[in-house]
This record gives sequence, C-alpha cells and structure tokens, in this order.
Amino acid sequence: MPTTDLSHLKAILFDLDGVVYIGSQTLPGAQDVFDWLDLNGRPYCLVTNNSTRTPAQYQQKLLDMGIRVPLHAVFTSAMATAQYLRRHYPVGTSAYMIGEDGLTEALVEGGFRLVDTNPTIVCVGLDQSLTYAKLRAACLAIRAGATFVATNPDRTLPTEAGLVPGNGATLAALQIATDVSPVVIGKPSATMIELALERIGARKDEAAIIGDRLDTDIEAGKAAGIEAILILTGVHCLADVPRFPAAPDYVVDDLVQFREALAGRPVARRYQESLA
Repeated sequence: MPTTDLSHLKAILFDLDGVVYIGSQTLPGAQDVFDWLDLNGRPYCLVTNNSTRTPAQYQQKLLDMGIRVPLHAVFTSAMATAQYLRRHYPVGTSAYMIGEDGLTEALVEGGFRLVDTNPTIVCVGLDQSLTYAKLRAACLAIRAGATFVATNPDRTLPTEAGLVPGNGATLAALQIATDVSPVVIGKPSATMIELALERIGARKDEAAIIGDRLDTDIEAGKAAGIEAILILTGVHCLADVPRFPAAPDYVVDDLVQFREALAGRPVARRYQESLA
C-alpha cells in the first residue's frame, strides 16, 4: 500500500472511543498528538457520537486518564443536536428526551423545555438506564406527530468488556414501533462534521477526520467532503473496508503514527491508491 505524509492537514477532527481511549484505557500517542497540534497552531476538535457526558465530564474523564485538552475542544453529538435544533425551533420548544447528563445539559442550555407528555420533539441519545416506560412514552409521542431526532446511530459501543448495545439499538426499537426514521445529527451525518468545522473555524479543504469506525467516522467525513483517516485501534480493520460504502483516504496504525505523518514522515497508507 503506497505511503505518504499528512503535513497538508491544518485542522483535525478526532473521534474518541476507539481512537483516544477504549473504556478507561488510554491508547498510545494521544497526549503527544494534542500537544503537537497545540505547539504547531493547528486546531482540533474531539467529535464524539457518545452523548452521555457533558463537555466538562468528558474533559475530566480524559484528565483522569492523563490526557489534557481544553474544554472548547470537546464537541459531543448532544451539543451538535441542540445546536441543530436551535436553528430550526424557537426557544421554549417542548422536547421529550431519552438520554443522560450530556443530552440534558445540551437541550436545557439550548433553551428547550423538557416534558414528559405532548412534546414537539422526541430526542434520543444513548441511555444506559433505558426502560420500557421511556420507549413507550417516546413511541406514543412520535406516533402523535412529534419530530423524531437522534443524537447518533451507533449500533454498538466499544468498552473494555467488548462491544455493547449503542444508541442505534434504541433507535431500531422505536423505528420498528413507529415506522418513522429519525433525523440523525451525529456521525455518519455530515451535520455534526460541518458544525464541528464551524466551531474551530476550519475549511473543508484543510481538514480531516480520524476515526475507528467505517460506518460513522469515515462515512461522515466523506459525506461532509473532508478527508477521512481510518485508525486501526478500535472497531474496524482494513479487511472490513469493502463491506462499507465509504472507504478511507488514509490508514494509520495508531496516534503515534498519525502524529509522525502530520509532522511530515511518510508513514500513513493511501487506501484509494492501493486499489488502483
């Protein structure tokens, strides 16, 4: 597979789970790559589909693992969802929510009114305390005409114990029960990527996303029109690529190799050229 450097990239979007860490285990090279980007004045954003934590909670989770990042670098699918909804609904719009602290904070700070009945919007994120009662309430509201919005469609969540059900499993239950598909804000939708680029003031032609999932990270990058880098520390490997509609532009083994490529060493593999 042909190799190249990635020194042309001026702004980076990072997935978190499977890229920077797995569970509570830090993956190699995380702090070094963030320090290098800071030193060289290249903006970055941690773009996670996991909506359970607030930005401050993510910053603390990273700090507990020895990784220091500024609060403004954290951008969750919950934040992207609230930002998207603010552009389409007035302050005070009612919303029924399935989710955790991260989604609660984002919606409340976005000016939405959380209710248990008769909402205008049903907003669904990962909820690790999901109950039948919550599914029932969401189902009835969607069937009554509420707009169905999802923070992200991840079918699984990588943990130290292995892959466990993600928000996509909840969405599947609601789709089957309502015959309605949600508006998806997080990856693989281009929406979250475009909002993240706005957040750090980066142009598409100078940016890339690095992630471990072909069905979310890589597909989102291609949908948004930026370069996509598959890192082999998480869910998907090279053998998986032909099974998905979007292929990465580059492949790296880990964040150590990624930093070397950013610094000008030709260690990243060009995936597309390898098919020629």
